[in-house]
Parts: sequence; structure tokens; C-alpha cells
Amino acid sequence: MQGKGKIQSRIREIETLMIAQDFWNDKDKAQTLIRELRGLKTEAEGGSKYDKGNAIITILSGAGGDDAEDFTSMLYHMYQKYIDRKGWTSYALHEHTNDHGGYRNIAFEVQGKRAYGTLKNESGVHRLVRLSPFNAKKQRHTSFSLVEVVPKFKEMMELNIPDDELEIHFARSSGPGGQNVNKRETAVRMTHIPSGISVHVDSERSQVQNREKALTILHGKLYKKKEEDRKREARGLSVSAHTDIEWGSQIRSYVLHPYKMVKDHRTNIEIRDVNSVLNDGELDSFIDAERKLE
Repeated sequence: MQGKGKIQSRIREIETLMIAQDFWNDKDKAQTLIRELRGLKTEAEGGSKYDKGNAIITILSGAGGDDAEDFTSMLYHMYQKYIDRKGWTSYALHEHTNDHGGYRNIAFEVQGKRAYGTLKNESGVHRLVRLSPFNAKKQRHTSFSLVEVVPKFKEMMELNIPDDELEIHFARSSGPGGQNVNKRETAVRMTHIPSGISVHVDSERSQVQNREKALTILHGKLYKKKEEDRKREARGLSVSAHTDIEWGSQIRSYVLHPYKMVKDHRTNIEIRDVNSVLNDGELDSFIDAERKLE
């Protein structure tokens, strides 16, 4: 992916060429430049079209069992603290808890000015290293959780998903430990068959409301995947089918033992005060540094 300055410079260059009298003398070259211009404008617009809007965050536990599910809970509360500090609001869309107060997965919407633009680079695998509270021998344990941040679509005209590409299942909404709390099947699980991307929503009272919200989130996830695939292709990389929630793919590490440090592997920003990050949601150093790389 090119830097924003280079993209804008190339856009101006092509637009200057287009107003020249001999621009259409070579039709093949002219059409090639027009296609390039269209692609550059799309890249320049990128996620910025939705940056000023709301975000939907999903956190999924990966390798690590109870520790990973506890780490997902830690990340959720970290983001809640950050959201509070920004003066934003959030509400849960779906949560799957365990018996220890952890989350197998949780999804929530963040409402606030430029929520998506601010949080979008939090997407990726997060890694925790600590002495496990779930191990009698108190051995050091490594856990992984995946954070997905997608834009909240106000309307869904951009991505037209045919009905035959959707697989929809309805179930009873569940509470802690998987206990059914609703006698009617209002919870919705929606899967986009070609990509395998799925969402689960049970925050609303009716099946229709949950279905509409699930479709909105699915559009956001498909948009995010499309953007990431485009960026990978621009860098000459192959399109990835999914992100493995495991060692080697992490964007940030939270180390509590044998030393204390939070390190972002994309920007090399390091913070020694782990509590300020995990307990107080002080993420500005990481977020600001990553945004400068866009």
C-alpha cells in the first residue's frame, strides 16, 4: 500500500495528464491511466469513508483455554476503559461466557465520533504472557485472543449479498454458561457461505431486529476483508483466507512475567506500566503511532 502523500501526488499527476489535448491519442494508455486513477482514489478513500462513524468490535479467544478466555475478558474491560475515557458509549451485541467470568467471544458496538477510524488498527491477534491463575503450579502461560474491528454501516447499498450466499440459523438467546434465557428463538447466527465469515447477535428482543443487526455486522466484516485483501495485493502478498489466533501472528504482546511490558510489534512502541494499559485503557500511544503509518 502506498503512503497517502504518494497516492495524492500520483492522482494529481494523472489528472494533469487527462486535461492534455493528446491524452486520447493512445486509447489503451488512456484507459489504463483512468483505471489506475480510479484505483488510487478508492485507496485514498480507503477506510476513511467510515472513519468518522461507529465501530463494531468482536474479541475471540484463541489458544490457551481458560487463560485465553480470561484474556478476552481483560481486553474487553481494557477497551471499555478506553471508551469511557473518550466519552463514547458501547453496548453488547453478543457474549459467550464461561464459568470463570471469561469470554469465549464477545461482540459490542462502540458509538462515538471517529470510533472506527480510531480503533480500526486494533484489529489483529493479541498475546498475553503471565503466570496462569488457572494452573495449580502457577506456571508461565501464553494466551491469544483475536480482536476484529469493523465499521458500522448506516446503509448497506455498497455490498449486495445474494440471499443464496447466506446461511441463517435461529436459536434461543443464551445467558452466562450457555443458559437459555429466552423461550423464543430470537438469537441469529448468520454465515456468508463464500467467505465463511459468520456473526452471532442476540442483543435485541426480536428475531427480525437481530437479523438486521447481524446483516449490518456481516457487511462490515466483508468490507474489512475486502480492504485488507486489497492492501495485501498492493504489497504483492497473497490474499489470506483467515487469521490464525496463535504464535507468530500477534500485533501486540502484554507481558506480565518474567518482566512487565506491553509492546506493539508493528510500531515497536513499548510501555512498561502494564496496569495503565490493561486496567486504565491508556492506548493512545499505540493508536497514535499506528495511525501515522497509514
